Amino acid sequence: MMIIRAAILCCILVLYFGECFAEDFTHDDVIAGAARLYQSRISEAQSRGQLDSDSVFIARVNRIARGLIARATSDYPVARTFKWEIHITDATDESASCMAGGKLLIGQPYVLKLELNDAELAMLLSHEIQHAVLDHNFKEFEEALRRQPGRKNSTFAELEYAIDHDQSLVVAMRDMDMAQENEADLEGLRMAWRAGWPALALAGYFKKLARVDAMANFDHDDHPAASLRWRNARELAAELSKITP
Repeated sequence: MMIIRAAILCCILVLYFGECFAEDFTHDDVIAGAARLYQSRISEAQSRGQLDSDSVFIARVNRIARGLIARATSDYPVARTFKWEIHITDATDESASCMAGGKLLIGQPYVLKLELNDAELAMLLSHEIQHAVLDHNFKEFEEALRRQPGRKNSTFAELEYAIDHDQSLVVAMRDMDMAQENEADLEGLRMAWRAGWPALALAGYFKKLARVDAMANFDHDDHPAASLRWRNARELAAELSKITP
């Protein structure tokens, strides 16, 4: 999510938020900025011949995502207002993301590297969807202003930049970043399970994630340790497997 936030800054600064004070930002502002960035990323991938190039993989992702989005719109009323969009990229530096407003971009090389089956791919998608339906970006901006209220008179773009580049704020926000990732893991597993996927099969995504991570026992800058994510998912999946969705 840190890469997405930094890129959003460019779109917002030039196109929208130059005169907007940080304390005045709204949900609509966040969603509009995300939509512009998403279009920019899609256009760039298309210009490089890296967008939606594999029709079979596109069909697979769309099939799985449709059921998850249907579940999300049932579970989270805000999801009904989103203009959902899904694209695939061949870029090797893209894993997966879902921006505010329901804009999904999935990296095919990442999915192939992990050798994800359909349930594990559903877990990845459900995790990313949680960032949008749980309003993580908006909450992050709110928390940044709470922790450093002196930034209220900055522009929104300046706040956006500070979240990623001001080390005092980056350190202050790290616990929230970790908490949001953990929430997306567990709520994503729950939602995908409610959508009909077997809980233990969903948890397999985290096992594969830990398997390919050379630093699986250590936290990353913006994610908890892969081994911890696997343990938490395994425990939750075991509980869910005992009950009926």
